[in-house]
Amino acid sequence: MTRTSLQATSAFYNASPLTRIFRWGLGASQQLWPSLAVRAAYRLFGTPLPPKWISRRRGWSPDWHIEQWPFEDASLTLYSRPVAPHGPVVLLVHGWGGHAGQMLALADQLSAQGLRPVIVEMPAHGRSRGSVSNLPQFARVLEYVTARLQQQGHTLRAVVAHSLSANAGAYAASRGLAAGRLVLLAPPASPLEYTRLFAHVFGLSEATRAAMQRRIEAREGILMPQFEPAAVGPRISLPTLVVHDRQDSINRFADGVAYTEAIAGARLLATEGLGHRKILKDDEVLKQVAAFLA
Repeated sequence: MTRTSLQATSAFYNASPLTRIFRWGLGASQQLWPSLAVRAAYRLFGTPLPPKWISRRRGWSPDWHIEQWPFEDASLTLYSRPVAPHGPVVLLVHGWGGHAGQMLALADQLSAQGLRPVIVEMPAHGRSRGSVSNLPQFARVLEYVTARLQQQGHTLRAVVAHSLSANAGAYAASRGLAAGRLVLLAPPASPLEYTRLFAHVFGLSEATRAAMQRRIEAREGILMPQFEPAAVGPRISLPTLVVHDRQDSINRFADGVAYTEAIAGARLLATEGLGHRKILKDDEVLKQVAAFLA
């Protein structure tokens, strides 16, 4: 039986005893000190889980070059091969709570096609500095990295982004992202809906949730509905491939369909039984993505 998004999110957060303590603390502070509850919810909402030090343990083979770029009050970690195909660059980006290693299988497939994969690790993830991040920052990262790569003389064939980074990638593409193609892997359609899911899991009242949303929007200078397919889709002119599994319990299959319908000419690759993360390693998916970018 496929889990619902609520069940999957509850299991994700409740796996940690620390987050269960946060849930209790948030519930109490809503009654005693509402403004503190809003600040605490804002911080927790922006904290990627599982902790980034877990993915730092991963060893990388010596044929990968790892470098850090300063970015805002954190950093980005970029992974590329010193001896790599000299073809166009394909930027690969993990999702929320993910890490660069999740994109390795796709990187190998693209290298075999003569493309040059560059994997980006977002702020507060993996080896990158920072303790919090969010969707607007993800979008700024994509715009910054593509501009820097162009400045270095690279041609950017495509951006391939998973989960929350796919949401960010669609937004960046709607603003004229300098890439030739776009691949959205299991994209979420509505950050607003995710705040409601988060609030339900942590027992937040609607007043606390709405105040947290306003805090995020005021600090980032953008409203959450501006990231939704209906807002970004009509402004995306890049050839786009959307890959989504029908049994994805993190981001609904309907989310991928929404992007496909909103972006003119977009193609949907629907999979069965891979869920949210196995699409990053499935041979057929990797071949289809590589063929789309070739």
